[in-house]
Amino acid sequence: MSLRLRLFLIIVGPLLLVALALGVWRIAQAEATAEELFDRDLLFTAVAVARDVALLDGDAVSRETGSLLSDAAGGPIRYHVYAPDGVFVTGYAVPPVPVNSIPETEAPFVQYDGVYKGRDVRVLRLWDVGQIGGLSGTFTITVWQDAAIRQGYVRETAINVIAVMAALIGAVALCVWFGVKLGLKPLLDLEDAISRRSPDDLTPIRRRVPPEAEGLVTQLNSLIGQIQVTMAAQTDFISNAAHQLRNPLAGIRALGDSIMTAGSLTAAKARAGDLIEAAGQASDLANRLLTLERMRAGPGGEAFEAVDLAAITVQTAQGFVDQAEAAGVAIEIARPEGPCLIEGDPVMLREAILNLMANALGHGGPGLTQLSVVLERIGGTVRLVLEDDGRGLDEKDIDRALARFGQAQPGRGSGLGLPIAEAVVAQHGGSLTLDTKGPGLRVTLDFPALARVGAV
Repeated sequence: MSLRLRLFLIIVGPLLLVALALGVWRIAQAEATAEELFDRDLLFTAVAVARDVALLDGDAVSRETGSLLSDAAGGPIRYHVYAPDGVFVTGYAVPPVPVNSIPETEAPFVQYDGVYKGRDVRVLRLWDVGQIGGLSGTFTITVWQDAAIRQGYVRETAINVIAVMAALIGAVALCVWFGVKLGLKPLLDLEDAISRRSPDDLTPIRRRVPPEAEGLVTQLNSLIGQIQVTMAAQTDFISNAAHQLRNPLAGIRALGDSIMTAGSLTAAKARAGDLIEAAGQASDLANRLLTLERMRAGPGGEAFEAVDLAAITVQTAQGFVDQAEAAGVAIEIARPEGPCLIEGDPVMLREAILNLMANALGHGGPGLTQLSVVLERIGGTVRLVLEDDGRGLDEKDIDRALARFGQAQPGRGSGLGLPIAEAVVAQHGGSLTLDTKGPGLRVTLDFPALARVGAV
């Protein structure tokens, strides 16, 4: 459903319901008015007939009363007069037959519905005490009028009400339909302006819009800005990846050529070993690049599960012990009693911890002898600290070390260890900080502790 049609129905729909309610109320009022008006005419006419019969000794009614009988509201009124002894005095020979029994009353008159010559009529019967031609007593005067006259009055009123309501609703509907179109014109212009843009045009939208649409444009500009940042990051990533992979691939090709030109089988085997090592380094670099991008664009917390960071840390560190001992580095592990539960991806967490350990081993320098891994719970935070006694890092080099392919000092590493760890921690809603005040480097990872009761 279009926004224009939706607004039209929201505005006109309630108006139709209000008009229907007003129409029903007005018709009910018309019926009550018709009953009161026509019954009053019947009463006035009956009183006039009773007066004339008394004054004229039972002769025909006066000219004024005759005009009243013929020109009554809506149509003519008929009459009939009985004497006290039931003798017909004047008027129409036969009065209407009551539809139901006439209600008993002490009032001087009564009104009821009747039938006269097969037609429904409204009847008023008046009892008047008087004297005609020497005969005194209570005279019965009956007047009646065709009920269709009243129904016609109500019908005409209903038609007029419906016509007026229809005209008003129609006028309002036209105004709303075209008014909504006019009101939505700025949004339609905005849509047209956006549709005319090329895919390469990611500049903010500057078109003026109504205040109600300013938030939409602001959010759209924010989204465009985020897209620009993401595209720029992807462009930088591709450029850096191509640059980093160029040298390993060139080395692999050179080693392959050297195998082809080797003078002996022994020399070819030696160069083949170098080729395998170079290919492994290139593969490791490619895997780290893919890992970093997966961390930055991963699904996030909705795909996580409850994991024990202590168990993951101990398992990863123990698997790294042989490599560390071969380099003359001792690993110390400290953890609290019980699990340290967080919500996360165990593979991603293991990759982050492994990269930090390898980073310490690769950049700690010749003075590196010890790497401590400490895990602790602090309030609602699970903290993992990796600290070495190597050459450390200058404060001014922190940003470079956290950048992709960035290295504070030249080395054989890929420059992706710290960025991968930082991306993993960010995916888990935590933070990574570097402390360079000690003799070596201290890396602190803070994760939100699992809040779910009973999680395992």
